[in-house]
Amino acid sequence: MARHLPPLNALRAFEAAARHLSFTKAAEELHVTQAAISHQVRALEEVLGVTLFRRFNRRLMLSDAGQQYLPQLSEAFDQIDAATQRLRSEEDHGILKVSVANSFAAKWLLPRMPRFYERHPDLDVQISASDRLTDFTREDIDMGIRYGRGHYPGLHVEMLMDDLVLPVCSPRLLEGPRPLRTPADLRYHTLLHDEVAQSGFPDWRQWLIEAGVTGVNPDRGPRYSHASLVIQAAIDGQGVALTRTSLVSLDIEAGRLISPFGPILSSNFACYVVAPPSHVGRPKVKAFRDWLFAQIAHERSGADGPHAG
Repeated sequence: MARHLPPLNALRAFEAAARHLSFTKAAEELHVTQAAISHQVRALEEVLGVTLFRRFNRRLMLSDAGQQYLPQLSEAFDQIDAATQRLRSEEDHGILKVSVANSFAAKWLLPRMPRFYERHPDLDVQISASDRLTDFTREDIDMGIRYGRGHYPGLHVEMLMDDLVLPVCSPRLLEGPRPLRTPADLRYHTLLHDEVAQSGFPDWRQWLIEAGVTGVNPDRGPRYSHASLVIQAAIDGQGVALTRTSLVSLDIEAGRLISPFGPILSSNFACYVVAPPSHVGRPKVKAFRDWLFAQIAHERSGADGPHAG
């Protein structure tokens, strides 16, 4: 049902003037001029067709209509204010919703989340794992971690960390009748592929060229839809994966994977923390952002390892 309401500014001017019984104090509260308050009140009286104030030389009094109107109008503004405060509290301190690529969520973020909860036990995080880029204008997401070139128009963007690309495999592949000792030994082993690696990301063909290896078909071997699957296949001894250092650091530390040889390649891709500019100042967004960068700083220092707080 359509509401036929007077102009909001006029209502605010009347309500403040009626509470203070002063146009001057109402103007101070609303940060406008006394003339503006007077103009808004007269406009409201014209819209309503009633007189709201009885005006004297040095004082102001409410008319009968004004006395009847003020309590309900003040209550309505109080309800709007309370609803606004509840909404702001939810936005600032409710569940933090973070969009993260599947493999980064599984291999980097989730193993480190207990350290975040140690610092922020009252802040719950909902991790939305998807390789699709989030549309912040349509989706209820506070912030994201993206892997790419850093060009995300309309968003606040900070580079979290760069990444290197290296071959990894199970330590078991160093044994057996065809031990993996040098890049040339790859001809005897299965190459594992990430089929959704972004265009421009180093692949086996580029790596073999950099390694100076010939006689190895860079296209052979199984393909997987997520880097985390490629890594798990490598852990299981099914072949050799070419992947990002950020995704395998914990597996290497735990001895589940090794990097048998170089070269280690750089790329034009990195991990970025992104958020709409209006979200950046939210306490829960800032808390998570600050923890991410502190975590990276600890790991790079090598002082406390990847599980540092």
